[in-house]
Amino acid sequence: MTRASSPASCNFGKLAVPWYRAPSAVATRLPTASSHTLLPARYPEPVHTLVTLRHGESLWNASNLFTGWTDVDLSPKGEDEARAAGALLAAEPGLAIDVVHTSVLTRAVHTSDLALSVAGCSYLPVRRHWRLNERHYGRLQGMNKKEASERFGADQVKAWRRGYLTPPDAVPLEDPNHPVNDPRYANVPPDALPASECLADVVRRLVPYFEDRIGKDLLEGRTVLVVAHGNSLRALAKYLERISDDDIVDLDIPTGVPRVYELDESLHLVSARYLGDPEAIRAAAEAVARQAG
Repeated sequence: MTRASSPASCNFGKLAVPWYRAPSAVATRLPTASSHTLLPARYPEPVHTLVTLRHGESLWNASNLFTGWTDVDLSPKGEDEARAAGALLAAEPGLAIDVVHTSVLTRAVHTSDLALSVAGCSYLPVRRHWRLNERHYGRLQGMNKKEASERFGADQVKAWRRGYLTPPDAVPLEDPNHPVNDPRYANVPPDALPASECLADVVRRLVPYFEDRIGKDLLEGRTVLVVAHGNSLRALAKYLERISDDDIVDLDIPTGVPRVYELDESLHLVSARYLGDPEAIRAAAEAVARQAG
């Protein structure tokens, strides 16, 4: 399969190596608390490029509050992180984004806008969908994470934040935090909208969107940028990188750092790496892990 050229592509620099190169080994996953190294692999066929980006720090990230589906904007630091991500994308040799997918939450939309502006690619098509939203934190939304740890215990809060199968208490249908009361979801069947989610729920709603929409773009030769959230990107990483239910607890996604995936013709993982300074990325992920105290 040859890579179709597209007038909508945003070419970020002179192609330094062939786009169909086969990496000598799959990159080590960074930055997890425990290291999970993927098996070496070589592929003779072309690879498809997917870039993921967690939104920059939000106002509620800065206040250490559970955000979930609550629609808050970026903090000034988050705006800077989004611009820095755009600069990293622009500086990456051979990277040519064709299409962008985001959630419908402002912090992801704003991050996408800022990053694309810095990269000189504001004209690219952007597709928004609720299935890329952050996980719904139920009754925890709006609560301070450290205060939640003191109230419910650190282990319980870690299970809610990072565990795979443990959802917080759900919000009732009449609660303003229930998405059925938000006009942006007016065309979504009410029984499809969550009142609370564990990470397994996010995987179940996100993977069909990846296979039907993002995967279609990739297989048609487009390089895709996905701008989403900590838990929706953890769900995608779990699926693509085949992270176990136990190991996913230790995966923290830093804000504002692009991650480049190369996938084969079956959309199986060839390699994965972050753009930027590894030590700074590791420190940013550790800061996310410390948020609950």
